Amino acid sequence: MTEQQNNPLHGLTLQFILETLEKQLGFETMGQQVKINCFTSEPSIKSSLKFLRKTPWAREKVEQLYLSTIKTSASQKVNKPREAFVWPDITKDDADKNT
Repeated sequence: MTEQQNNPLHGLTLQFILETLEKQLGFETMGQQVKINCFTSEPSIKSSLKFLRKTPWAREKVEQLYLSTIKTSASQKVNKPREAFVWPDITKDDADKNT
């Protein structure tokens, strides 16, 4: 079997991709991004899986949406400002104990 080093979707199931998108975006946003009825009309993971397994062009669009969503969320984590670490002032505690 050949290795797929440059395929970011290698090893991911369609169900995992859909569940991740549904958690992060929701079906409403997914339907706005990828205009297919399985996301806009009574959406569910099961019906979406059934449709996407039969329709290669739609599956490709969903995979591209997944990749862009993961890329965006990863860049937001990296760019998220962190609070600076501040050492606790133990001298205040010592002064309180002496009084």
